Amino acid sequence: MNEPQQKWTETIESHHSLFDLKLKEVWRYKDLIYMFVKRDFISSFKQTILGPIWFFINPIFTTITYLIIFGRFAKLPTDGAPGVLFYLAGVTLWNYFSGALLGTSATFTGNANIFGKVYFPRLVTPISIVISNLMRLSVQFVLFLIVWAYYLINKEISPNLWILATPFLLVLMALFALGVGMIFSALTTKYKDLSMLLVFGITLYMYATPVIYPVSMLPGYFKKLASFNPLTGIFECFKYGWLGVGDFSPTMLIASSIIILILLVVGVVTFNKVEKTFMDTV
Repeated sequence: MNEPQQKWTETIESHHSLFDLKLKEVWRYKDLIYMFVKRDFISSFKQTILGPIWFFINPIFTTITYLIIFGRFAKLPTDGAPGVLFYLAGVTLWNYFSGALLGTSATFTGNANIFGKVYFPRLVTPISIVISNLMRLSVQFVLFLIVWAYYLINKEISPNLWILATPFLLVLMALFALGVGMIFSALTTKYKDLSMLLVFGITLYMYATPVIYPVSMLPGYFKKLASFNPLTGIFECFKYGWLGVGDFSPTMLIASSIIILILLVVGVVTFNKVEKTFMDTV
């Protein structure tokens, strides 16, 4: 006789989609994101003498260095903007992007112990890194505003309404760092030396981004090549809005947005694919 087929009251199945961000699940763990952000922010200046002042020291000394090397010796143009403010604007944005990218790229390798002990949406970790770096940016942005206000009072700059695009620019940078960071975090689970390559690559990438120079100084071919850099439109829009200088057009920002969204999709797919098996390779 055939045994009666058992009927289960509940079936547990995997509904894992490579394109699924699991945002509803991430939202349920928003308290965990807050804890990670708080941990990262506090650990940045814990057991230091100057504490949060380091957030100001870094952009100040970097700006002075750029002003001396690229402004005084190399004599790179700033499109008529005050050199201090021009370099400080680039440094402020670049510090956020590079910090968020490097932090996100170490998601799996840096949190393997936690991931192996307890379950939570893995996307919580890179999101918390992007947000914690955004908090550092807000501190450094205060310094930029102080210097910017000084030159504005002295009528040495001519800002415009593109200032209002700043929140959108920050979101684009966050998504760019998140997308590329997730790609590298997935790859470094198998190829550990990619993390060292990324550190070196970011240094080179800075010189391919209009941080220390305006796009207007580039010859025709290199200017077209620079348009494929997602950060070009972001940096040029920021400087154009706040300083009133630069070779900016809305087309540059549209191109940056499209490229960043494509990289974000690739990052999500790669991240979700590795998420299921990364503990076997880390």
